[in-house]
Amino acid sequence: MRIERTAIEGVAIVELERREDDRGFFARTYDRAEFEAAGLEPAVEQCNLSYNHSAGTLRGMHLQVAPHPETKLVRCVRGALVDIIVDLRPDSPTRLQHVAVELTAENRRALFVPAYFAHGFQTLVDDTEAIYQVSGAYTPRAERGLRHDDPDLALPWPMAATVISDKDRSWPLLAERPASDFDPLEEQETSA
Repeated sequence: MRIERTAIEGVAIVELERREDDRGFFARTYDRAEFEAAGLEPAVEQCNLSYNHSAGTLRGMHLQVAPHPETKLVRCVRGALVDIIVDLRPDSPTRLQHVAVELTAENRRALFVPAYFAHGFQTLVDDTEAIYQVSGAYTPRAERGLRHDDPDLALPWPMAATVISDKDRSWPLLAERPASDFDPLEEQETSA
């Protein structure tokens, strides 16, 4: 693997180093030690598969707040998509900046998404599949999202969204939400 850092601290593109012969090729897609050496949080607790019928399908922009933040490693295994992440770390000098990467079955790239980054993608062709390795379990009460079409973000989607969930369409705009919306959750004390 080759881990290429981006202009935003903590974000990386993972390129495969293929070992080819008459059978095809072999490549390591994940190595905890290499991720740690690159300063990336390598924990994987859950893996997800997303299948998308139509080009233009948009999923996102999702994240989870503390104490349930997630890192993700996203790879397109069929078709093609544009993956976009937005920095929502509170004290980051790149807060609200984004990284956009084309992930395809052919280029076999992956995008490492740090905690506190909203993540989403749009499919470029029909029948696109993506696999996510995620550092934590889905926790609905910790889930937050951004509108894909928020004018304050001006995200570079390659086309108009043809399919999007009602939930993703209805996230509030940044200008309409309290700044505390992305603060850590207060854990409820439970008595025995």
